Amino acid sequence: MRDKYQPKLELLPIDIRGYRAGNTGIDYVHRFSSGKPGPNALINALTHGNEVCGAHALAALFENDIRPNRGTLTLSFANVDAYHSFDMDNPGASRFVDEDFNRLWSDEILGGTRQSSELTRARQIQPVVADADFLLDLHSMHLPCPALMLSGTAAKGRRLANAMAVPEYVVADPGHAAGPRLRDYNAFAETRAEQTALLIECGQHWAADTGAVAVHAVFHFLDALGLIETEAAAPFLAAHPPAQQMIEVVGPITIQTEAFRFSDDYNGLEVIPKAGTIIGHDGAQPVLTPHDDCVLIMPTHRPRPGQTAVRLGKFID
Repeated sequence: MRDKYQPKLELLPIDIRGYRAGNTGIDYVHRFSSGKPGPNALINALTHGNEVCGAHALAALFENDIRPNRGTLTLSFANVDAYHSFDMDNPGASRFVDEDFNRLWSDEILGGTRQSSELTRARQIQPVVADADFLLDLHSMHLPCPALMLSGTAAKGRRLANAMAVPEYVVADPGHAAGPRLRDYNAFAETRAEQTALLIECGQHWAADTGAVAVHAVFHFLDALGLIETEAAAPFLAAHPPAQQMIEVVGPITIQTEAFRFSDDYNGLEVIPKAGTIIGHDGAQPVLTPHDDCVLIMPTHRPRPGQTAVRLGKFID
């Protein structure tokens, strides 16, 4: 049966084979040095193979011959094996080959003995990630929710998100319970470390607008870090972006039973005015909002026990 939430296929995979031969000794990883002091900024695409907007954004950087005027710019296509498995009849299946690439990012997991397609690739690019001062990880979502910047709870993430000025919604979120994400690897997750990482959900999978958001994001990122001249970035920046709104995650709703269901077709960023409102049921147990003006963040309509059904948040100054 067709998934009723299946997005339309407007933004399709592009041929990235021409980017395979990088200059780092790692396939699909390119590094451009200005020869001048400055940060090493890493832009990563295809953490999930079905989230094709990142490939389009990196292609825009290559096609426009974008190079840093200080520091270093590193561009990475991550889970290329999953990306190359894309099937128009089942596009979501290309999310990964064996397991979620974005739940592997701890030295304990990467240094362990377990094997998978995703672990092999993560181990290849781990030195590149560890060397980065700043990371922008490009993603998309299953539901038609506005773009979200996941900044983490540390002030450094919020500062970088605010400097970028896009997208409108910035979510201060803790680590993921299902496993450590690329954005949270080592120093990126340390409050006192200067290394800073952001994860941007650019919009719905395969929507044309999502590709445009991803392109805006990479140029805003480079502009915020001063790695390219504003004049060079200007043609690719979002026109008149709205003022950003900050959302603080207060907790996840973790699915306990096979019978979890929402009470409505939530897509994300719905604001539930009253505390104690029923937004779903987990078996016979009602799921209630814990406070007034509760924001629903990235609900899933593919519920599985142990997974996060939705994150609950509140707007903050």
